[in-house]
Amino acid sequence: MENRLARDELSVFLESGIYRFQNSNFIFVDPVRVLNRSYSRFRVSPAGYYRRFFDHVKKGLDDKDCLLNARKRKRKEKKSRCLNEKELAADQRHQVAKPLLLMAHESLLQATDLLSVMGSLNREIDSSAGSRWVELPNDHQSLIEHGGVWQAPLYEITLKLPESSPSSEVAGSSFKNRVVPLFNNLVVNETLNEVEAQFLDHQYILPRESCFYMSDLRMVHNLIPATASSGFSFIVIDPPWENGSAQQKSKYPTLPNRYFLALPIKKLSHSKGALVALWVTNREKFHRFIDLELFPSWGVTHISTFYWLKVKADASLISDLDLFHHRPYECLLLGYCHGEDDIEDLKILEQTVPKDQVIISIPGDYSRKPPIGELLQEYVPGPTPGRCIELFAREMTPGWLSWGNEPLHFQESQHFTRT
Repeated sequence: MENRLARDELSVFLESGIYRFQNSNFIFVDPVRVLNRSYSRFRVSPAGYYRRFFDHVKKGLDDKDCLLNARKRKRKEKKSRCLNEKELAADQRHQVAKPLLLMAHESLLQATDLLSVMGSLNREIDSSAGSRWVELPNDHQSLIEHGGVWQAPLYEITLKLPESSPSSEVAGSSFKNRVVPLFNNLVVNETLNEVEAQFLDHQYILPRESCFYMSDLRMVHNLIPATASSGFSFIVIDPPWENGSAQQKSKYPTLPNRYFLALPIKKLSHSKGALVALWVTNREKFHRFIDLELFPSWGVTHISTFYWLKVKADASLISDLDLFHHRPYECLLLGYCHGEDDIEDLKILEQTVPKDQVIISIPGDYSRKPPIGELLQEYVPGPTPGRCIELFAREMTPGWLSWGNEPLHFQESQHFTRT
C-alpha cells in the first residue's frame, strides 16, 4: 500500500513539480517543473536553474580536492566565543525550528522514490530542445543599471503579440509588435500564451496573463488601486535585505531596513484583507525589526512561519544545520493585513494556516526563491481568484503583477529553451 502511494506521489511530482510527504506538512518542490507548467512554446532550462548545486561533478572535484578544501576551512575557523544578546536570541529561534527541520530532512532521506530522480533534475526533459542555457558575459549591463541612467524614461520594450487572422492556418501564427515604455509603466501580456519581448539586444519571455512595473521604490505608490475593492488579496515580498554577501557578489543592491517602512501594504490590500508572505534570512536584526516596526507599520498580524530548507542534488543539506551565519534555510513569515470590512477572516486564517510547514528544494541562482504562489493560494482571503502581487520581484508569474527594479531578471531568454 505504501509503495503504491509513493509511486502515485512521484507521478504527481513528475507532472506538477510538487511532492507532498505523507502525514506531514513537508513539501519538496522542483521549481523548474512548477514554472514550466506556465509555458507552452518555451521551457525554463533545468541546467541553467540548477547550475549552483549540481557542481560537484561539473567542477571536477575529486576526494583529494575536497579534503584539501575542508582542511583550509578548518584552519580559518575562529575560536569559540560567547554569543552576544542578538546572537543568543537568534540561536534560541534556531533551536525552536531545528527539530522540525530535522524531521523534514529525514522525511526526504526516507523518500527513496523521490531520491531516485533528484539527481537528474538538472537535465533537460526534452533532449530535442533546440537552444541551451548559456551564461551571460561579465560585462552584461543589468536592468538596474539601465534604469539608473538619464535615458531611462526614453527606453522602450517591444512585445511580439500573437495576431489571429482568418488567412492564418493556425491561430496566433502571425504577430504584431506593441512598443511601450519599459520603466515606470505597467507592461501587460493579456494573452493566454507567453509572449516574446525585446529591449535593445536583450530578449525576454513574459508568461501568460502577467504584467510588470519596473521602477525604484519612489514609484511604488503608483501601484495603489483606485478602490480597496480592487486591491490585492495576496502580497509576496522579497526585500533586498542588507547582506554583506550579496554586496560582495554584486548580485543586486540592498536597502537599509527603514526603506521598507515606506511600502504601502495597507493601501495595496483588498478591502477584505490580504495574505502577506515575507521572505527573511536568519539574522536576528531583521526579525526584531519585523516584529517591532515593520509589521505594525504595515498593519500586518503575524500568523505563521514557514521554512525553506535548502538541499543539494544528493539530498544533503547545503551547509551544516547549526552553522551559525550560513544556515541552510530561510524563513517565510505569513501575516494578515486587515481590510476595511473583514471580521472573521483573521480567526479563520489562524486556524487553517499550518504552523509547521517546511518547503524543501534545491536552490536556483543566488537569492532566487522557489515559487510559492500555488502552495499558499488556499489561504488567500477575499474574492476568488484574488489579485496577486510580488514586491521586489526578479521574475514574473502568470496572473500576477511583478514590481521591482528588475522583474525581468530571470525572464531573459538565456534562462529558457525553445520547445
